[in-house]
Amino acid sequence: MNYSKVNIASFGYELPPNVVRSEDLEKRLDPLYKALHFQKGQLESLTGIRERRFWDPGFRMAEGAILAGEKSIAAAGIDPQSIQMLVYGGVCRDNLEPATACAVSNGLGLGSDTLVYDVSNACLGILNGLVQVANAIELGQISAGLVVSCESAREIVDSTIQRMLTAGTMDIFKQTVATLTGGSGAVAVLLTDASLSDENHRLLGGAYQCATEHHKLCTWGPDSGISKVGKQVMNTDSVGVLKHGVALGIETYREFRKTLSLTEDQPDKTVCHQVGSTHQDTILKAIGIPRQRDFATFQYLGNIGTVSLPITAAIAAERDFFKADDLVGMLGIGSGLNCLMLGIRW
Repeated sequence: MNYSKVNIASFGYELPPNVVRSEDLEKRLDPLYKALHFQKGQLESLTGIRERRFWDPGFRMAEGAILAGEKSIAAAGIDPQSIQMLVYGGVCRDNLEPATACAVSNGLGLGSDTLVYDVSNACLGILNGLVQVANAIELGQISAGLVVSCESAREIVDSTIQRMLTAGTMDIFKQTVATLTGGSGAVAVLLTDASLSDENHRLLGGAYQCATEHHKLCTWGPDSGISKVGKQVMNTDSVGVLKHGVALGIETYREFRKTLSLTEDQPDKTVCHQVGSTHQDTILKAIGIPRQRDFATFQYLGNIGTVSLPITAAIAAERDFFKADDLVGMLGIGSGLNCLMLGIRW
């Protein structure tokens, strides 16, 4: 997968107003901690996450995506009517039908000739959307496209804490503790034909691999199935996700380097999906990337699903972590298991 004329013109993001510390969640879990003889600080120690953010109750995903989209469009300085494709890539959506992208498109004032739809692929939704928009630009079908997402962890974290307290067992704690890493946020990435963008952040291409035999390692949805009414539950085999996710990451990284013909010392910088400290340390060591080349936000934003990688890239750019001509690797992985890695010439 290679591109010759696709630029990342701009990023936009929105952070929720409510900061929730890991110790705040542990206070709510006090009865469980006492029953299992846990010490306070266990959650941050296990994950490296000290805080995350939540939207206000009732906040809709389209609202966050619109706010992020407006910032991205303003940063690029283009007319919203020139955007010919809008992809909403979030796990969280306002309805099963219609696509959340419809409300976002309306809120941003995009034209009636815009191709508008949702993509769902766990934490890879935004990266999948980038590939679809980039493909359309490369084929000459469109000249500009926007990929957006908004995720909310408040509801699933609340229900998970109640589930932990009700069960009061180590087994349920192990199955659900990964859910407590969840954070919230919104992001937008605007891609254009290179001839239209002043920014020279060229999307070079990338590689993808899957290991769908592991699709049951992490699941989130109604306990009675998507077509029925049921409470939301999330279960994660953290050990299995780490083991098999890293193996898949190594294989994808090998293909990524081959596809882009990277030199021995490339990529110059990386941004990975933000899960936690153990995952970061393990994957970077496995693929031979020094930690100082990688930018992370999980410590204060948690795992925001599809938003995590692009919002981390946006913050890294704001803080001048990327330098002109850097080869930047966006290394994404999601439940399923699916892995997608993209390269950008900054």
